[in-house]
Amino acid sequence: MTVRRGEDWGRRAVRPADVVEVADDAAAAALVDAARREGRPAPVVGLRGGDLRRTLGGGAPVDHLADSVGEYPIDVGLAVLDGVERAFVAHLVARGSWWRGEVVAAMNAEHLGTWDVAPRGHPNDGRLDVLHVVDLGLGDRWKAWRRLPTGTHVPHPGIELRPTAAVDLVLGRPLTVWLDGRRAGTTDHLVVRVEPDALTVCI
Repeated sequence: MTVRRGEDWGRRAVRPADVVEVADDAAAAALVDAARREGRPAPVVGLRGGDLRRTLGGGAPVDHLADSVGEYPIDVGLAVLDGVERAFVAHLVARGSWWRGEVVAAMNAEHLGTWDVAPRGHPNDGRLDVLHVVDLGLGDRWKAWRRLPTGTHVPHPGIELRPTAAVDLVLGRPLTVWLDGRRAGTTDHLVVRVEPDALTVCI
């Protein structure tokens, strides 16, 4: 069940015996993709690093999980690329250059590296926080870039940030897509949805 405002979320638990530990978000998404292809549930994933771990309060990367972990149900983002639905656990980014042209980010995690892209985002609210930049001049992009680490780039009239369960967006030109920091292809039609409560993550 997706989290609701004011409700407790997650729990402390003994590290599950069957947890699959991974180094980062992209490796977690690869486990989800493999499970979907094989028609089975995704395993419980132990995140040793990555932006989702940071969003969950896990801090710096670790070599292995402790015996006591935080255990959280999370949503998973799904993007259609070349006719295939691909998973991401932290974020999707579609862009040419950061400094000109269209930029789209679909955030399940709050963080993208050192940036606080979706300061009000939550990885288990049944939605993605979608940031869309179209017509933003170089000067305003520079100001927004400087404010991204603190999450103060929004509100801004040239930056749309909205929570949504699905995205169907025709882009102005083909953009390169990154899923959890790994290049995944190019598209001019971005189709993304969220699958609530699709994964259990330990940190």
